[in-house]
Amino acid sequence: MRQPDVVVLSHLHADHTHLPSLRQISAEVPIVVPRNAPVVFPALQAFGARLIEVSAGDEVSVGEVVIRAVPADHDGRRWPRGAHLTTALGYVIVGDTTTYFAGDTDVYPDLDQWVSGVDLALLPVGGWGPTLGVGHMDPTRAVTAAEVVGAARSVPIHYGTLWPIGLELVRPRLFYEPGAEFVRIAERHGVVATELEPGAWLVEPNS
Repeated sequence: MRQPDVVVLSHLHADHTHLPSLRQISAEVPIVVPRNAPVVFPALQAFGARLIEVSAGDEVSVGEVVIRAVPADHDGRRWPRGAHLTTALGYVIVGDTTTYFAGDTDVYPDLDQWVSGVDLALLPVGGWGPTLGVGHMDPTRAVTAAEVVGAARSVPIHYGTLWPIGLELVRPRLFYEPGAEFVRIAERHGVVATELEPGAWLVEPNS
């Protein structure tokens, strides 16, 4: 899909802010980014006035949808040793329904004060390499997040798409299985969850 209404970038890591992908988006589409992102990553400046910089608590209206930036417990720098000039964010997107896109984050103490009563939560359940560092959720932590934000339904994201070459053969469970594991744990906790294949649509009954 190359004609979205808006793009939201949670942080500047290369697996989230990918310039070749952004260049495929129509030139009229606004791009919401963490504040100071174009300073930290000057290549973003090529997108000019399309960039909308936000901090946690800011709201942006796009058509009939309101996008609210919320904190994320994750290192938001582009490079590991860069200056801490920008932060990672999540987004709550409110229209006919309310969706929480967590980006990359761990569960943080006041998450429920920022996000609550959402219809759909898009929650990261894996990572890029063979281990998960700080600022990430595994499937169990993601189920906790779904409970904290009161999600009516949750979909696992951030697994099985980007991986160092060959490592899916060494630790295939960490590459292929986090989504299904999240769904299994969610069911045990009474949390409604659906695993989607890339490109699949989530269709609610009677919709």
